[in-house]
Amino acid sequence: MGQPQQPDEAQAGAAAGRPPLGVGMVGYAFMGAAHSQGWRTVGRVFDLPRRPVLAAVCGRDAGAVRAAADRLGWAAAETDWRALISREDVDVVDICTPGDSHAEIAVAALAAGKHVLCEKPLANTVEEAEAMAEAAQAAAERGQVAMVGFNYRRVPATSLARKMVAEGRLGTLRHIRVTYLQDWLVDKEFPLTWRLRKETAGSGALGDLGAHIVDLAQYVAGEPVVGVSALTETFVRERPLLSGSSSGLSAAGGSELGAVTVDDAALFTGRFASGALASFEATRFATGRKNSLRIELNGDNGSLAFDLERLNELSYHDATEPGTHAGFRRILVTEPDHPYLEAWWPPGHGLGYEHTFTHQARDLVHAIADGAQPLPSFADGLQVQRVLAAVEESAEKNSVYTPIAS
Repeated sequence: MGQPQQPDEAQAGAAAGRPPLGVGMVGYAFMGAAHSQGWRTVGRVFDLPRRPVLAAVCGRDAGAVRAAADRLGWAAAETDWRALISREDVDVVDICTPGDSHAEIAVAALAAGKHVLCEKPLANTVEEAEAMAEAAQAAAERGQVAMVGFNYRRVPATSLARKMVAEGRLGTLRHIRVTYLQDWLVDKEFPLTWRLRKETAGSGALGDLGAHIVDLAQYVAGEPVVGVSALTETFVRERPLLSGSSSGLSAAGGSELGAVTVDDAALFTGRFASGALASFEATRFATGRKNSLRIELNGDNGSLAFDLERLNELSYHDATEPGTHAGFRRILVTEPDHPYLEAWWPPGHGLGYEHTFTHQARDLVHAIADGAQPLPSFADGLQVQRVLAAVEESAEKNSVYTPIAS
């Protein structure tokens, strides 16, 4: 009788027949940590055609990026993203940097023959996003893939909502309303981090939160926004300059002040291609709200609602039922035949925020192995960027209705 199989031997056996897929990540802060969690986990949960390998992570500070590599599970550390792109053990470049560097890194990575995953919003301007979409299209003809990291599409409940809308369970859509509310900027002493500078972030709550809800609404509805009427506001126009480094959404400031050059909140109405009306609100000044995202869709045959703070649930009303017992009911999205749930826990055992990044990695690995273009594509990211640009244009013109450029 042979000796019991050791863990390393078991892992090697499981990996047999699955070629490695080397991943290189640029950036290692909040989103870098979330993406790392997804890459570390995905191959241990899902049966994948290729085996993700965390080859290298990149950051400007040699000591900090080496510490991040050790903490997050990356084999090597680089201080120049060009060096990371040129590594032979990197097949996928995962971009988790501020928006001002997305276009340069993504275009270079695609030109170098790499697959690309880029955090949202795709870029800081429509022009940058157009260049990225063009590069992705050219790369697709060479067999490469490019995807935008709109992770809220990967919540099982929102994926189920999309399926239900596509099946006609709501009938003709009439209304879509979406809010994304946070409060981490309520304190006027919070310092001037990169997220509050237009040259690095592109926009404020609009790009940071609004990009998410525009994409999520278009995804669940299955159609694009075609025009908007908007208001934006910057409530605190000067903040202490950053003293030292920032981590995630926390930082320390000094006594000298600098100008805030992005919006603190964006509020806009819109029209979808079908004629459905929509309302969107994105703010980092909703006191008491930490990460509150909610979407509701109303159709002539029913309604659906999702709340990120209850992310294992959908609220569904079937208007075709008799009124005597009709009403909203809770769907617990934890069944093995719900999206992504086949690999997780028994029914009733909920998932969390971090699992969306595992699902994102899963979908990208399958797309690469299948030679299929993943969604959301860079073209989808460009369309969201055009909506954000129309919101800014409308707000600058006293809320005039502004069609989305095509």
